[in-house]
Amino acid sequence: MNMRCIAVDDEPLALDLLEDNINQVPFLELVGRCKNAFDAIELIQKEKAENRNIDLIFLDIQMPGITGVQFVKSMVSNPMIIFITAYDQFAIEGFDLNVIDYLLKPVSFERFLKACNRANELFQLKESSGNPKVLTPDEHFFVNAEYSLVKVKYAEILYIEGLKDYIKIYVASQPRPIITRMTMKSIEEKFASLPFMRVHKSYIVSLNKIESIRNLKISIGQHLIPVSEQFSDELLRRIGSK
Repeated sequence: MNMRCIAVDDEPLALDLLEDNINQVPFLELVGRCKNAFDAIELIQKEKAENRNIDLIFLDIQMPGITGVQFVKSMVSNPMIIFITAYDQFAIEGFDLNVIDYLLKPVSFERFLKACNRANELFQLKESSGNPKVLTPDEHFFVNAEYSLVKVKYAEILYIEGLKDYIKIYVASQPRPIITRMTMKSIEEKFASLPFMRVHKSYIVSLNKIESIRNLKISIGQHLIPVSEQFSDELLRRIGSK
């Protein structure tokens, strides 16, 4: 499945180069070129009105009116972002916004393709997770906890909380969580194509265990799990409410 993308830059030559690069990547489909953030907002809204998503935005930062950073902060939906800019001083702020990559002009095609491949990997992961496989009661994995290898059944997991280099796995069969040394990223990768979703930088939930969602809070039994705004649209899509 191709990624539908737009290019946003106030420099016509930069847009021409972007378009040329995009056309060389077989899994990209260029939906439109925009000379500023206002044009991009209008195009995204038009596509959304026709039930079409923009999956990826190639975005300049220094533009008149609204900068690329301001544009990303204002967005309600969450397409993937690749910043392409002549200025490196925005790199830290850019990555704080969870952008896919930060490319400095002039960008070689090899570097451009590397960023696109990174975006495509995430896109394909999201698409496959949109149709998660059904878990059987006995599917499990093992973690190191309390000097032992402990079996964790996927079907029993309520949610997972990240604490620096450790995670707490809350399961239905016991009152206390299983604590093991593991990063959120590694456990999230283990859940690829399974009915689990990261809803906050510190929380992953079992979609099958959600009882209700209210005011960006997920209710699972007696537990309330916060939902970050950046994940809210995707969560509603995954549970079939959008």
